[in-house]
Amino acid sequence: MTWPIPDSDKAETPGLYHFNPWRDRPRIEWPGGKRLAFWVAPNVEFYELAPPANPARHSWFRPNPDVLHYGIRDFGNRVGFWRMAEMFDRLGVTASISLNVAVLDHFPEIGRAMADRGWELFSHGVYNTRYMYGMDPEQEAELVRDVRDSIKRHSGQNLSGWLSPALSNSPQTMNVLAREGVHYTLDLFHDDQPQPVITDCGRLISLPYSLQINDWTALHTGAGSPRDYARMIKAQFDRLYAEGEESGTVMCLPLHPWMIGYPHRHGPLAEAIEYVLGHEGVWHATAREIARHYLDHYHDRDLARLQEMNG
Repeated sequence: MTWPIPDSDKAETPGLYHFNPWRDRPRIEWPGGKRLAFWVAPNVEFYELAPPANPARHSWFRPNPDVLHYGIRDFGNRVGFWRMAEMFDRLGVTASISLNVAVLDHFPEIGRAMADRGWELFSHGVYNTRYMYGMDPEQEAELVRDVRDSIKRHSGQNLSGWLSPALSNSPQTMNVLAREGVHYTLDLFHDDQPQPVITDCGRLISLPYSLQINDWTALHTGAGSPRDYARMIKAQFDRLYAEGEESGTVMCLPLHPWMIGYPHRHGPLAEAIEYVLGHEGVWHATAREIARHYLDHYHDRDLARLQEMNG
């Protein structure tokens, strides 16, 4: 399936959310008067050694089977996840897991470890080597139902959030998510506060998820050092914390056990998280809790205002 190319004069925005300039927004307040909502989002993933081909994208950098890059990802589930979990236990971090649900079947030990800690599980698809490109709306809906059922069966949790596998969402994905009862999406990357998403059915919000302080972006694509990464996290926090005095902001820290789980990266990450949690005025929450607070208190107000502003 191919998507039609829109008329460039008409395609000024994606049409998935309203323009909402940062200044003059109504105030958002987090529970207890906190100024910043902080959530930690490890991507716990499963990469197939020889996945089926997708015409839109190659899964691996080298011809199948790409043993080298499979091994790097496998490190995350064998070693990195457990090192990260120990760190979180020590620091008092409650994670919100961006989960390839195949992990629950392939590595049930990881599933039990996450459930025992009370971490939120939201969807990152089934495998990170299977994409949504070319799916029609019913196929996307079937994917949502599949992962929803898997998360419920393994953890007892209801599915609240969505990050498309390998960020392979389509223009129709938001409508599908809203119709299937998903509360928040992380696929839009367009703001530092929760925002209403335009859908044809139901309520869906976009929750801030940062690609800029994602460990993949900072350490791999940006080739930064672990200390550079820690400084980036602190700088991100300092700015959002200052602005949160006027209206509540959201800081997401996206991680990958196969990236951040290496020994030389452990200490700087722990130091940066301790720095964030050491400030008064930080609400450390799960993505589900942040989304629920916004939906309960601000979504309808903000949507009505934005509809009036944007016509």
